[in-house]
This record gives sequence, structure tokens and C-alpha cells, in this order.
Amino acid sequence: MAKELLERAEAYIPEGYDPALYKIRHSAAHIMAQAVVERFPDAKPTIGPPIEDRFYYDFEMEHPPHEEDLNWIEERMRAIIKGRHRFEVREVTLEEAYKLFEDNPYKVELIEELAAENGDTRLTVYQHDSFVDLCRGPHIPHTGYLKPNGIKLLSIAGAYWRGDAKRTQLTRIYGTAWKNRTQLDAYLERLEQARARDHRVLGKKLELFMFSDKVGPGLPLWLPAGATLRRTLVAFLREEQLRRGYEPVITPHIGHLDL
Repeated sequence: MAKELLERAEAYIPEGYDPALYKIRHSAAHIMAQAVVERFPDAKPTIGPPIEDRFYYDFEMEHPPHEEDLNWIEERMRAIIKGRHRFEVREVTLEEAYKLFEDNPYKVELIEELAAENGDTRLTVYQHDSFVDLCRGPHIPHTGYLKPNGIKLLSIAGAYWRGDAKRTQLTRIYGTAWKNRTQLDAYLERLEQARARDHRVLGKKLELFMFSDKVGPGLPLWLPAGATLRRTLVAFLREEQLRRGYEPVITPHIGHLDL
């Protein structure tokens, strides 16, 4: 049965995502959740998927972690990895799922949603060490498949439950995980280079634009060099559009609220 469940879980890996990295990051998210709950026993885990080249997990927490907390969580993750704990999958009934997560309203809501969509179905849960999560998988066979020096916690952000601004604001912790330290270092270097090429950084260095609190955040004031660059780009775009057969129109800068 477990083999069948594991094979079924492989179908959830998004097309184009390296299957090994997907499972590594999905598993790292669970390991991070275990460490967070150990550090903050009152924290309630919600969801924690792999995304692009990272992963995250959202938690309901009274206060976001400080840098000292993140360092502790990251070191605890490495200890869990070294424990080589197996990711065990099993099917549970809806009743069993409700019982397992009765103290977590976010998991209960997910279970209710799955029950409404699929009827009296069975759900899968994954457990490694002391951490159990409602999850469809897939995961690595055991935590030892992760390299302790191939993980890194990146940042903290706020996130609303289910992306709804009217609902609870959660704490989102981002991390990344790779097959080895070399891949991780290369990724962190790419992040650093991207930060150096950030348009906000370049705009200031090249004196293209500036911002003023009197005008408002996100509203650039174009300086001479930036105005020249902008005018050049606009002229190029207009010429290219005309060459391709487009005809210009001009619309108001404001419109009716219903629009």
C-alpha cells in the first residue's frame, strides 16, 4: 500500500520541476515546520509547498521569529537531517484526519474542503520523526537524503491565509534547499548578483530617478539621464509599433470607478 501511495504522489510534481529537487524542498519544508514548532510550541503550521527554487511554510504565530530564532531553527533542521528519519506515508479516514489535526483550524478547514470536493475519501499524511502533516507528497525516503550544508533559511514575510486579506495574517518563512553545498552557494551568488542589478539600486547609482516622500512611494521623479533614457525607449516603441501596423490611440489617465 505504501509503495502505491508513493507512486501516486509522484504525479503531483509540476511539469518542468526537477523531481529530485522538488522532493528535497518539499521535505525541507516539513523539517523546517518541525523545527519551528519545537521552537514555538504554540505555532500552528498551515501549508508549506516548494516554489520555483525555494520553499516556504506559513504559520500562525504570536510574534515573527527573530534572527536568533532563525539561526536556531536552521541548526535544528540540520540535526533532524542527520537523524535520517524516514518519511512514512499512510492513508487515514476523514474521521482520523479530523482527530489528528483537531487543534489546528487551518488543517481542519483543508480537510473539510477535501471532504466537500471528494466525499468520503481517504487522505494521506506524512510523518518523519515527531512531525505529522496532512500532505499528498511526494517526499524523499528519509531526512538523510538532504545535505545539512545544502539548506538555507532566506527571509520572513507576512501572508494572509488562503491569500485573503480579510483572513488571518500568518508568518511565512522562506528557505531554499539544493542537492549539495556547491549548488546552494551558486544559488546564493545568483541572488546577490540579482540584488546588485535591482532597478532601485541601479536607478540611484546611475542617477536615473529619485523618490520623494512629498510625492509618494513608488512614484519616480525622472532625472535628466533617466528622462533621456525613457524618451529614447518610448520613441523606439512607437516606431516599432507603427512599423508592425499598429495605430496609436490616447485614453484618459483617469476613468469612472465602475471601469
